[in-house]
Amino acid sequence: MKKENTRRGFIQKVMAMSSLSLFSSNTLFSMNRADTNSIITKRPLGFQWQTQDPFLFCVHHEDFYPRGNSNLGPAASLDGRHLGQDFVVKDGWRMYHGTKVPGFPGHPHRGFETITVVRKGMVDHSDSMGASGRYGDGDVQWMTAGKGVQHSEMFPLLNEESDNPLELFQIWLNLPKASKMVEPHFKMFWNNEIPKRAFGSDSDNKVHIEVLAGELREDKAPVAPPDSWAAKKENEVMILNIRMEANSAWTLPAASSGLNRSLYFYSGNGLSLNNEQLDHYHAADVLSEHEIVLKAGDQDCHILVLQGKPINEPVVQHGPFVMNSKEEIQQTFADYQQTKFGGWPWPSFDHTHNREEGRFAKHADGTIVRPS
Repeated sequence: MKKENTRRGFIQKVMAMSSLSLFSSNTLFSMNRADTNSIITKRPLGFQWQTQDPFLFCVHHEDFYPRGNSNLGPAASLDGRHLGQDFVVKDGWRMYHGTKVPGFPGHPHRGFETITVVRKGMVDHSDSMGASGRYGDGDVQWMTAGKGVQHSEMFPLLNEESDNPLELFQIWLNLPKASKMVEPHFKMFWNNEIPKRAFGSDSDNKVHIEVLAGELREDKAPVAPPDSWAAKKENEVMILNIRMEANSAWTLPAASSGLNRSLYFYSGNGLSLNNEQLDHYHAADVLSEHEIVLKAGDQDCHILVLQGKPINEPVVQHGPFVMNSKEEIQQTFADYQQTKFGGWPWPSFDHTHNREEGRFAKHADGTIVRPS
């Protein structure tokens, strides 16, 4: 009974992460209007980054975990932390909803997709379909929640002799009404499969670009899951991660008119867009049909780019559920209470894999894939 009460409390916390909201998904969240022709708005970034349709939001996790213990958790005291709800940075890291291992124990989703881009460290995935995996160090997991899935995302601290830094983005991409109740699905994009290109001189001032979704000129990311909004080329969904060396410059090419395009400046200093300064840890929404000339100052600059054709449908979100109406949200709660979206086939909701296990993806049909 105590375990079930703890589990119920965690689900309630996940539900409370976002209050019930009804809004048009093409609403533009403007903090201030820039005076250039290409920049629509600029705004500071918080813990959850505001995004534009078809994206729902983005979170940037960066934690400097210490060495790990024998249970894949931190070899450090957890005193003074609000375990189960530890989102305050203490000693450079957070436990999030984990109590022994950092991360997010089993929780439900419906009606959208999660795109998890792991820059450093590892993530252990387990879900209600029986699928599982371990990925990181440049890998990307793309999960279509569709009609409903539970999954856990734990951050195993594999190194017992050294620190375990973790950096990742989790991006929520909406599904159109026609695809909200599709079967759940996930794909792995291994680091070596993701297109990477460097621009600039051979010696310095280079710009390094990873194409995580969509196309950038001749570079094409792996194909998105079949029911994704990003699976249709005409929707021009694109996700780029850009690292600009100090004093470098690069031009983001124009795309079709009417797309939503946002640039998130998450590390560095001195970045300008078409000669308009963008402060550190700020975002800019720009016109997709315009070229954007990026120039770095005297520090390396890191930018995430999200772009896509808007879905232009109503969005109602309650925590981990994203539908088109309040009635559909109410039905989702009823469905989850009745079916638990397939239940939980793992020994615990914070399940992790063996320390010796390498990177892998096990799909619901039992197929196991590893990076080449």
